[in-house]
Amino acid sequence: MQETTWKDTVTDDQTAYQVQARLTELKQETVGGYKVSLTSEETQKMFASTTPLYGAQVKSHFLASPVKRSLKTLMEPLVEVELEFRAKEDLRASDSLEELMHKTQVAAGMEVPDSRFSNWFPKLSKYMVMSDAAVGGLVLYGKEFETTNVFKDVADVATVKCELYHNDEKVREGVSAEVLGNPLKSLHWLVAKLEEQGKSFKAGQMVSSGTFVLPPKLSVGKWSARFDHGLGAVDFEVTD
Repeated sequence: MQETTWKDTVTDDQTAYQVQARLTELKQETVGGYKVSLTSEETQKMFASTTPLYGAQVKSHFLASPVKRSLKTLMEPLVEVELEFRAKEDLRASDSLEELMHKTQVAAGMEVPDSRFSNWFPKLSKYMVMSDAAVGGLVLYGKEFETTNVFKDVADVATVKCELYHNDEKVREGVSAEVLGNPLKSLHWLVAKLEEQGKSFKAGQMVSSGTFVLPPKLSVGKWSARFDHGLGAVDFEVTD
């Protein structure tokens, strides 16, 4: 699909999120969580935005590592490395970052952004990204830990390092501070945004909080995102 087909159809945030909500309904599946996009100054500039945006993700899009998939089941996927947070209880905009630590579990993550639009990265408009569930594809996650057992304080969450490998060759590396300065800020932004829209981040739901690196294209082979802080790795085997 070409974006030009929908030129001038969606031109504001409210309409874009309404389209996303209808898209989610059409999937006829429970929302398992969310992904937050545009969490760095660099990616915001790419999509002419000054704030992050989110996409609702259905349960079947969250997969425990290791995962094996055919590239033919995807469209134009990329690969990102992120921290995943799962709520142990409902989260609220009034929660402090420290309270969010106590209310969540954390895991290493690999996200596979994907879109129904061709040649979408980084040319797709912000409103089409929003409409397309923040170009949500798959979210892979590793072993889950109590967030307060992994990090000694809020500031420590900004110091996670990750290396992304393809067939055992390092292709990217990054640090969690790239995500709004701290991935907990991304989570808080999401919770507040949902509340603003009359929604809530519910117990059991997961968020992919934002990428540490600019994403390369996903290709056939073995991908591995290796995190420090004892978070381990997320492994994804991509076949023809």
